[in-house]
Amino acid sequence: MRHLRTKSDFHRRQRKVLRAVASFEFFKGIFVVVMGICALALVHKDVWLYAESLLALLHISTDHRSAQIFLDFADSVTDARLWAAARIAFAYAALRFTEAYGLWKGRTWAEWVALVSGTLLLPFEVRELMRGITLIRSAFFLGNVAVVLYMAYVIRSNRREREKEELASGNGELPVENLPKK
Repeated sequence: MRHLRTKSDFHRRQRKVLRAVASFEFFKGIFVVVMGICALALVHKDVWLYAESLLALLHISTDHRSAQIFLDFADSVTDARLWAAARIAFAYAALRFTEAYGLWKGRTWAEWVALVSGTLLLPFEVRELMRGITLIRSAFFLGNVAVVLYMAYVIRSNRREREKEELASGNGELPVENLPKK
């Protein structure tokens, strides 16, 4: 009886962590949808004027080098780029929402989606860290590494548990591909 309680506690803890990851993914999706809407709101507008107004609102002098780079970038933004950015944002948000739903519902496919998508983002985050280590970049990198490692752990532990259940419910023999290696 003690074993069942421990197993249930393990599953409850695992479910709480998966739901926390699902919530994080959901909020990432919301953020990206807002960015996509902002991109669409700038279509057929003078992006340079909005960029200059943003700098003034933040009390950043246009004499600064970084402000000039920002204004130059804003000047080069075209409607086609804004539409492309919005499409990418909405597609990425759809992936985040799908992953969040699956993790919230405890679906195995969502664990794999979280593992693969998180792993694919790591090289980009490392590149950002190479450009300069900041608190935000470090937090995103460490958070993503933690999610990837946890998803790998969950996938592996759930696989072992399914194999044990198959062994216990079956005729006592594992299929040939699941036999332990010697």
